[in-house]
Amino acid sequence: MSRAQQQAPAADSKLSQLLDSPVIGMSPWIAMSILVGPGRYEVAVGVSLALAVALVVVGRIHHRGRSLKILEVADVVFFAAMAVIGIFASPGMLRWLENYSGEVSSIALTVIALGSMALRVPFTLQYAREQTPPEVWSEPGFLRTNYLITGAWGAAFAVAAIAGAFGDLVLDNSNNVWTGWIIQIAAIIVALQFTRWYPDVVRARSRRERGVPGPPEPPLSALLIPLAGYLTPVGIAVLAFDAGPLWLGVALIVAGVLLVRSLSRTPSAEPGVRG
Repeated sequence: MSRAQQQAPAADSKLSQLLDSPVIGMSPWIAMSILVGPGRYEVAVGVSLALAVALVVVGRIHHRGRSLKILEVADVVFFAAMAVIGIFASPGMLRWLENYSGEVSSIALTVIALGSMALRVPFTLQYAREQTPPEVWSEPGFLRTNYLITGAWGAAFAVAAIAGAFGDLVLDNSNNVWTGWIIQIAAIIVALQFTRWYPDVVRARSRRERGVPGPPEPPLSALLIPLAGYLTPVGIAVLAFDAGPLWLGVALIVAGVLLVRSLSRTPSAEPGVRG
């Protein structure tokens, strides 16, 4: 077998893992939250809709037996509707959309998250089932994990909506660095890290309770390092965009570097916890 033939299954496996991640399903909403702003409505909606359609098309082509996800359908319907509204919007309506569509999309995803939990089908559950054997689907730990992860994303976009609304309505500045970018990106980073970190924690604890060997439980530092690292670019943004006093920008940069170094030295597992 040629090297190219050997690499093909690995590439297919990586693509399957990517498509089966709820983070990928939320990429259109993340793009909308970050890109939208005065003069950027069409670009933000266009990119988000393109991502939403691409996820559905690539998923169907790559794996015909793959289930259609609640979130994927919501992605296409919501951003297609936003695109149509933008096409026919008056100049005044377009200005309103430029200012508030970020909050509208964040609220919409929060409602989707809470609604899917209320219906007892948290939207991350469909993605998790693609990566786990059927015998674990009814386990309380599996279900609880997906409720928590779905809730984390709902909370992240609720924070993004509140931050954006504060910038628009209270500060009257849609381009405020803190409310339009820093806080919203921080909330998304928290949800991203929790999505990656918490399932490994649950699996490690389950193995330990059953006496099954495997990787140790990831420490809390594994969750916190990216958040600490985010302080450094925030400090740079404060200095570059004059978003605060000089001392604050410098303090954030230094704190980010020191915290990452400190957390990186944290033991990779609790004493006595071994696979």
